[in-house]
Amino acid sequence: MGFIKNSRNTYIKFKLGLSPQQTLFYGFLTYITVGFLVLSIPFLQHKPVAWIDNLFTAASAVSTTGLLTVPLTDSYNFFGQLVILILIQLGGIGYLTFTTFVILSTTRKMTHWHQKILQTEFTLPNTLKIKDFLKSVVLFTLIMETIGIIMYFFAFKEVGFTFWNAIWSAIFHSVSAFCTAGFSLDPNGFTAYLDNGLINATTSILAISGSLGFIVVTDLYLYLRNKDHSLSFTTKIIIYGFICLLTLGTLLLYFTEPTLSTLESKERFMVSFFQSMSAMTTVGFNTIDFGLFSQAVLLITIFLMYVGASPSGTAGGIKITTLTAILAIMKSGLQGNKTVTFLRKRIPKDRLQIATSTFIFYTLLLILGTLLVSYTNDFKFEDILFEVASALGTVGLSTGITADLDSFGKIILSLLMFIGRLGALTFGLAIWYKSKKNVKIINEEDLAL
Repeated sequence: MGFIKNSRNTYIKFKLGLSPQQTLFYGFLTYITVGFLVLSIPFLQHKPVAWIDNLFTAASAVSTTGLLTVPLTDSYNFFGQLVILILIQLGGIGYLTFTTFVILSTTRKMTHWHQKILQTEFTLPNTLKIKDFLKSVVLFTLIMETIGIIMYFFAFKEVGFTFWNAIWSAIFHSVSAFCTAGFSLDPNGFTAYLDNGLINATTSILAISGSLGFIVVTDLYLYLRNKDHSLSFTTKIIIYGFICLLTLGTLLLYFTEPTLSTLESKERFMVSFFQSMSAMTTVGFNTIDFGLFSQAVLLITIFLMYVGASPSGTAGGIKITTLTAILAIMKSGLQGNKTVTFLRKRIPKDRLQIATSTFIFYTLLLILGTLLVSYTNDFKFEDILFEVASALGTVGLSTGITADLDSFGKIILSLLMFIGRLGALTFGLAIWYKSKKNVKIINEEDLAL
């Protein structure tokens, strides 16, 4: 009993000594480790799967990416697929989110430790309270995934699925789409449903709902419930930015991609919209082979994956708000203004610092990841860059080289997927965290630019 008590005290002391960023780091790392160990059990496999592929699959599921090095249904049986689905749900909804929701539902009290972790994982504007936000996360997730299951069920029944296959496929794809994971039970993804309006619409609704983020959902809900509640500046930027980038991506694919020229106008628009939506929401589903696209369109897709959608949502990337802040900094700098504004609103300096750090560190990770994978894998540069951008952005789109990467390349992509889910800035703070007690006052010096 004494050993158990001492071990428990040691663990509590270790846990409380971690920064919120480090807690998230170890939390998601634990999810991946447990997932890897469970998926390595032969009982869950149709055929033997190498350890590196089990690790890659676990990292891809927890990070809600969708990249795979082995065929999902050929490698894992129903129970293996169920484990993957659970990992996707845990990764999508966030670390400690469901646990804290249960605590709030029973005791209506949130510990200071839980509050610190959640405020770090979900960056919120000052107009939203963490308790209201947390409830909306869980309830909105359940509602949207249930709607998705119903819509997918009828869609899969319509294309000839048996009753039970339609149910399982509907459940799996609904969770995968809302969490923007991009895992599919079909080895060819959704390429067989290029012109299927119901499947395209269901996937788009779920992915956009998840990627726009729980900030927007909570803000809109409070606005509809109470007209005195005004939409936050963050929500407006996310909605405007998302519409502009999605429209731009769709039009560029529609008018510039030679591969789509053989399709009829309606199908061409559906394909252009779906691929742009998939890249930007980082859902990772595709209705056409990205390996056929031109270099220009691949670059457009990489940019959309790089940006992503909304903070505190299921999407990856640097986020629309970060891009907005960077553009505002650039505009103010070129105009010689000391105050950084956007749409006649001044952006706080601490938010600008976070945006700049995220932009620089994320870009460095993208470059470094591409460099490392290029060292040991002989593929076209644009294919490797696309793959790395997809992994870091937790997207899951691929030009078809994932399964052919060597073990080193798979490990690098696994690490990038983990960083992408954790968030580049959170990862950096977890690695380089220093207690404020140890910070020394440094004299200011000028730097010519």
